[in-house]
Amino acid sequence: MSDVIVVEGLHDEIKIKSVYPDAFCVITNGSEISEDTLKYIKKLSLTHGIIIFTDPDSPGERIRNEVLKVVPNAKNAFIHKRNAISSNKKKVGIEHVSKELIKEALDPIYNKEVVSKGNITNSDLYDLGLNGENESRIYRDKISDILNIGKPNNKSFLKRINQIGLSLDELKELLCQVKSEQKQK
Repeated sequence: MSDVIVVEGLHDEIKIKSVYPDAFCVITNGSEISEDTLKYIKKLSLTHGIIIFTDPDSPGERIRNEVLKVVPNAKNAFIHKRNAISSNKKKVGIEHVSKELIKEALDPIYNKEVVSKGNITNSDLYDLGLNGENESRIYRDKISDILNIGKPNNKSFLKRINQIGLSLDELKELLCQVKSEQKQK
């Protein structure tokens, strides 16, 4: 069973195929992903793994969330926004990412089974102030940036840190680092 890589546009698919020539990509045609495309992805998920590899911007995150609604066990690949900016600095997209960074993002999960490896709970997030506090979102966003896991809401943050196998001690360490950087500003 091979993975299907969900991307936003034709140029993203071309970039992926420059690294993985036999890749099976589904193009969402931008941020307005259609119901038909979502149904197609859901149907493919019955026989293939699904990897969501959308642009590191708001429309990309919106597409990711729409796909996750129909395929909650989809794998996620991420690129930092700073690495996906066009040479003229006007556009953001997977198509502008180097082949090396594409491999770095996809190699750990492409055609591999990804299971939840961590055991961090929502209670742990509350105890650490990563949920339920005024600055929880700020801290989650900063940790997410360090881990290169997008900008997820609380529920997705928990799922993603467990998927990458982050330990509670590692999370505490990252939170201390983020809080320390925050105080220096």
